[in-house]
Amino acid sequence: MNPATALATVLVDELVRCGLTDVVLAPGSRSAPLALALYEQSRVRLHVRIDERSAAFLALGMAKRSGRPVAVVCTSGTAAVNFHPAVVEAHESGLPLLVLTADRPPELRETGANQTIDQVKLYGSAVRWSCEVGTPEERPGMVAYWRSLASRAWHVALDPDPGPVHLNVAFREPLIPDGDESWCEPLDGDAGGPWTKVRAATPGSVLHVPPTRRGVLVVGDGAVNVKRYVAMASMAGWPVLAEPNGNARYGDHALSAHHFLLGVPEFAERYRPEVVVTLGKPGLSRPLLSYLRRAEEHVVVAPSLARWPDPVRSATQVAQEAEIPVVSGDDAWLKGWRTADLVARGAVDRVLDESSELTEPRLARDLVSAMPGGSLLLAAASMPIRDLDQTMHPRRGIRILANRGASGIDGLVSTAIGAALAHGNRSYALLGDLAFLHDQNGLIIGPQDHRPDLAIIVVNNAGGGIFSLLPQAAFSEPFERVFGTPHQVDMASVAAAHGIPYARLEVMEDLAKVMTTEGLRIVEARTDRAANAALHARMREAAHDAVRASLGV
Repeated sequence: MNPATALATVLVDELVRCGLTDVVLAPGSRSAPLALALYEQSRVRLHVRIDERSAAFLALGMAKRSGRPVAVVCTSGTAAVNFHPAVVEAHESGLPLLVLTADRPPELRETGANQTIDQVKLYGSAVRWSCEVGTPEERPGMVAYWRSLASRAWHVALDPDPGPVHLNVAFREPLIPDGDESWCEPLDGDAGGPWTKVRAATPGSVLHVPPTRRGVLVVGDGAVNVKRYVAMASMAGWPVLAEPNGNARYGDHALSAHHFLLGVPEFAERYRPEVVVTLGKPGLSRPLLSYLRRAEEHVVVAPSLARWPDPVRSATQVAQEAEIPVVSGDDAWLKGWRTADLVARGAVDRVLDESSELTEPRLARDLVSAMPGGSLLLAAASMPIRDLDQTMHPRRGIRILANRGASGIDGLVSTAIGAALAHGNRSYALLGDLAFLHDQNGLIIGPQDHRPDLAIIVVNNAGGGIFSLLPQAAFSEPFERVFGTPHQVDMASVAAAHGIPYARLEVMEDLAKVMTTEGLRIVEARTDRAANAALHARMREAAHDAVRASLGV
């Protein structure tokens, strides 16, 4: 089966599973895959109109009367522009329209190719959501993406504020079925139901998670109602896998080495969950993201049904509220997790404590352990927050933040100062040298402006340390120039230029000394990128070996 036919077939099928009953089609060539898939779909009423403007308003009228999403489909170019008046009316009237515009693939755009215009975010702010679907390819994972996307589009059009949703679908030729029915993965979804079930927070709509001891609570960035869900998970006998900035890594059920545990295939298979409940947006650990795919049931708890986090497209249900039931019985599930976690954490700690040398992961671990109660820590979105994720022991009484919405390097000094001013208590920032230098202007504070009690700890490894842990490091000749980006900036001079106290952290034993001073100050910790990459490899190897030994494999 060619990719255009596969995408159209799956997209139409998933929208029907969500509840789509009516589609208006304005004929054209580039939209042929969608037109043929709709023609073959017996569960929808297909309405054909030759005028795109009329087609869109026909769909709008049906949506106005039924209160249900109606899809309208067209080809590329000015055909899509003619939908705009109806899209604006749907936006202002709060009517659920699904606007599917076919498009040329990216390589034909801005080339003068026939019937090709810029259709990305064509309708501006007049839609609740606009998505460039992407040109379909035959590779594993596409079906989950397409079905999850269709489910999201359907529910965004409906809740909580109904309105139009735009999916721009680029197709490469061939545009018609080629007679080959094979594909690299099954195109089918769940039997009869939508890929993702969504429940709004209306009276009596709280989602009751299936009772099981083999459950896991995952807490990522931006999680809300954390204490409530941690308490429920504890009562249910579930382990809590919390990223540091999820602020749920505390208590007896919190683990600290799940990144390493889930990197051991034998462990991940033996402790395959029946249910995973996710709060916030996880994204620091690839093994954790891979683990989410293993759950038979993956419940995402999201405050907004217009935007729910599901980076691996594995969510089976989405709800604004969920209830985790207490289950009595054997606690071997939790004991197994905790035993393996202690084994892996012990192995990592031994590697870090081999010497008093200052290293990046040890600095992250010891900084969190030494922070006074009530303190705040902002960690850069690249290596510092990942070092915390891999080394931080569970503890209470602190707040950890990170700009993981878009995970950018920009504005971190200013973010840290702003967070510290709002916090009003002892605060710390753990930044890499490039992140610090990227926002030097954040240090410009007028003489009459408030200054926070903030220690900005700069891990200076003379460049982009995270790239040394990525596949780019294998390209030794261009690496330093285009990834490592070394610099020769003197941090003490930067501090002096802004009139900010400066200290150099030489060995780990001096950490307590630099933490006890007050006011806005800069603390530099120099490390080596190559040594840091080797240390991370030793940590991973030691943890994996220890876990395998504990499993008897």
